[in-house]
Amino acid sequence: MLFRSIMNGADTAWIMVATALVLFMTLPGLALFYGGLVRARNVLSVFMQCFAIACLMSILWLSFGYSIAFGDGNIFWGGIGKMFLSGVDSTTLFGTIPEVLFFAFQMTFAIITPALIVGAYVERVSFSFVLTFSSLWMLLVYAPVTHWIWGGGLLSGADGSLFTNGVKDFAGGIVVHETAGIAALVVAIALGPRLNKNVPPHNPGYVMLGAAMLWVGWFGFNGGSQLAADGGAAMAITVTHISAASASLTWALYERIKYGKSSLVGLVTGTIAGLASITPASGWVSPVEAMLIGSIAGVLCQIMCEVIKGWFRIDDTLDVFAVHGVGGIFGTIMLATFGYAGWTEQLGSLLVVGIFTIIATYLIVKIVVLFCPIRVSEESELTGLDQSSHGERAYDMAS
Repeated sequence: MLFRSIMNGADTAWIMVATALVLFMTLPGLALFYGGLVRARNVLSVFMQCFAIACLMSILWLSFGYSIAFGDGNIFWGGIGKMFLSGVDSTTLFGTIPEVLFFAFQMTFAIITPALIVGAYVERVSFSFVLTFSSLWMLLVYAPVTHWIWGGGLLSGADGSLFTNGVKDFAGGIVVHETAGIAALVVAIALGPRLNKNVPPHNPGYVMLGAAMLWVGWFGFNGGSQLAADGGAAMAITVTHISAASASLTWALYERIKYGKSSLVGLVTGTIAGLASITPASGWVSPVEAMLIGSIAGVLCQIMCEVIKGWFRIDDTLDVFAVHGVGGIFGTIMLATFGYAGWTEQLGSLLVVGIFTIIATYLIVKIVVLFCPIRVSEESELTGLDQSSHGERAYDMAS
C-alpha cells in the first residue's frame, strides 16, 4: 500500500511561528546581546554585521545553501539539484509541512550560525572580511555539516555513512554550536587580540534584553526542530527552559563564590550557556536531566571562558567558543551519558566535525585575506568601527 504525505495545518502553523522565533533570535536578539557587550564606539558595527549577515545568508541559502544541505546528492553533500528551490512550490511537502516552510525554517539556522561567530572578532575586524568569510563559511562548512547530520549524509546513519546508528543532534549542538564555536576560535587566533581588551560592556541592559529575546526565540529553535505541533515539541520547549534557568543560577552562584558578587551580564551569559548545552539533547532528555545539564553548563562554560582568555590568551572577545562551542559539545556528550545515544557515534561525530571545521575555517580565512583585509587599521580600531567603518555613531558623546 502506498502512503501519500498530507499537510498538517497545526504542524505548519507551529513551524511558521518557530521560523519567526528563530529569526528573532538574530534580529534583534543576538545583535543586542553582542552589541551591549562591546564598547559604545562599536555597537552599531555589531548591529550592522548581524543584520548584513542575515540578509546575505538568506540569499545564499536560496541560491546554493539549501541544496548543499538537503539536496539528493551523496553522503558528502546534497548537490545542486535544489538551487533556487528548483522543483519546490507551495504544494511540495516535507513530511507534514510545506517544503518551502522547511526551507525557511532551516534558513534561520543558516543565518544565526555565522552570526554567532561575530562575537569572536568584534571591535577590530574589517566589514568586507565579515561578509566574504561568512558567505564562504556558510556554504563550505555549515551547509555540508548540516547535510552530514540532518540531510542523510556522512554522520546520519544512512547507507554509506560512518556510523550505523548515526549521531543524535536534535537542534544543532554539533551543526550550529560546535561549528560556530570552533570557527570563532580559529578566526580569533588569526585576527589577534584587540588593542585594549580590558574594557567592560558598555550597556548591560542591552545584554539582558538580547539574552531574553534569545531565550524566547530558542523555544522555536528547539521546539520547532520537532517539525510537528505535538508532545515532543512541548517537551523540547520545557527542557530548554529548565536548562536555561538552571545554568543562569549556577553561573551566578559560581561568580558570587569566586568574585564576591553576581553580575547581570554573568547571569544572562549563563542563560545562553544553558540554552546551547540543551540544544542537541532537547528532543530526548527529561526535565530533571535538563536541569542537570544546565546546572553543570553554568559552571563549565564559565571556567572555559577563563581558560581560553586567561590560560591560552586567545581574544575570543565575547566567548563564542567557551559558551556556544563548549556548550554544544557538552550537550552532545550528555546524550551518550544518559544512554540516549552511543558513545562512538557522539564522540566520533564531534571529532569528525571538529577537525573538518578547523581545517576548512583556516583555509577560508587564508583565502579571504588574499582579497580583503582581515583587520582594520590601528587608528580605525581606536576611533571605533561605528565611525571609521560606517560613518555613524550610536550616541551623542557630547551630551
